[in-house]
Amino acid sequence: MGLDVSGSVDAREYRLQIGGLADALNDPRVRDALLALPEHGVDLMIYEWSGSSDQTVILPWTPLSDAAALDGAIALLRSTERREASPGTALGDAMQFGAGQLATRAACQKHTLDISGDGISNFGPRPRDIRDRLQAQPLEPQELTINGLVIGAEDPALGDSRQAEIGALASYYRAEVMLGPGAFVETAEGFEDYARAMTQKLLREVEGRVYSHLTPLPVISRYSESDPSNTAPSV
Repeated sequence: MGLDVSGSVDAREYRLQIGGLADALNDPRVRDALLALPEHGVDLMIYEWSGSSDQTVILPWTPLSDAAALDGAIALLRSTERREASPGTALGDAMQFGAGQLATRAACQKHTLDISGDGISNFGPRPRDIRDRLQAQPLEPQELTINGLVIGAEDPALGDSRQAEIGALASYYRAEVMLGPGAFVETAEGFEDYARAMTQKLLREVEGRVYSHLTPLPVISRYSESDPSNTAPSV
C-alpha cells in the first residue's frame, strides 16, 4: 500500500490518512475477511511516497497470520510520526517502487498494489508509461493488480465543483494507474472521508478473496440410491 505524503498533504491530512488506514484495518468486517483463511494469508507492506526518489517503507512485509499480527500493524500505523518529505508528486515512481516490492514476494498467489493520492503526477515518469511497462512484463503466475484511492478537496464551499474535481482525478487514475483484471478506483471526499473509503476498498479486495475459496456444496441426489434402475442425474 502506497500513501501520498507530498507537499499537498498537510500535517492534519497526514494524520487523517494514516489513522484512517489503521481504522480501516481495524474494522470488524475487514478483520474477519483478512483472517478468515489462515492457510491463504495476506502479507502487508505499507510505504509513503512523494518525490521521484522519496519512497519510505513504514511497515515492512508483515504476514497477517493472526489477530496479534494485525493488531501490531495497526499499532505501528497509529504511532508513526510524519517525516520530512519532498514536495513533488511522483506517482509513476511510486508505482514502480511498489511493483518492485511485490516482485520480492514470489510465494504469494496474487500481487495487489494500492496507491492513494490527492493529485496528478508532476515529477518523474508518466504513470501510464510505468503501467504499460509493468503490463508488458507481468508477474506471472501471481498477476499484478493496481487499484487506486483518490482523495478529493475537502472544502464544502466548492459545492458541485468538488465532485467534478474528484471525478476528474478518478478518471486520471483509471487512465494512468489502474492495471489488471478487476482493478478499480475508490474515491474519498477529502481526508475526513479517507477511513470510510479505505474500508470499502479493502472489503472489495479481501472479500473477493474469501468468496473465491468457498467450499463447494456436496452433491445430493433427489433419488433413492437403492433403486438400481434410477439413472436420473444428481443436483
